Amino acid sequence: MNRQLLILALLLVTTVSFGQIANDNTLKAQIDGKEFATQPRRVRIGNFWWITANTVKPDKSLRIWLGSYDKREIIETGTYLVVDADKPDTKENKKKVEDLGKYKGIAAIKYVEETREPRMEYHVGKSQNGDETIEVKMGADGFLEAKFSTNLVGSYWKEKGTATVFGGMGRLINKMEDKAITKASGYDSDIDPEGNGYKKQDKQDQIVIKDGMVKLKMK
Repeated sequence: MNRQLLILALLLVTTVSFGQIANDNTLKAQIDGKEFATQPRRVRIGNFWWITANTVKPDKSLRIWLGSYDKREIIETGTYLVVDADKPDTKENKKKVEDLGKYKGIAAIKYVEETREPRMEYHVGKSQNGDETIEVKMGADGFLEAKFSTNLVGSYWKEKGTATVFGGMGRLINKMEDKAITKASGYDSDIDPEGNGYKKQDKQDQIVIKDGMVKLKMK
């Protein structure tokens, strides 16, 4: 067995053997009629903190961002307006929040699901400007509790042939390594297809999330 195949075999064993690091957080939801339940974490992506919740076999990632226009990271109890995940901080969204006066801030939601292993194809869902909301409660015990239901715009992604061919065994090994990290740590390691050698397909649908509930330790 050559070195690359040996590394791949070890990564496969790691993926099967490792379990996520336990915590006291919970997230439950019905996604397209199927139960999604796991232990979420907080992770910084760019300049913002996201709630990220992941499961494996297949890899699934649900991310929620809660924020305000003054860039504060302190989340307050109240109602958050769900907006376009790609363009959350537009002048129009800011004006709507400020004019109505009933929102504490804005929220964005993104869902990614692996539909062909190993990370060959994905189904991706993103929140839009549809007047949906997330209800948030900050407890004295330091836990954030949130309830939500949402309809995401779904898109489909396939790995580009050039990425598969030119990436070769090294790309496959990187995928398996990321899958192992995702399972072992609970953080979604490089799960997003956008900008990572995948092509968006000419197909769009809706991903329906119902009865979403999050309980996350913030401090």
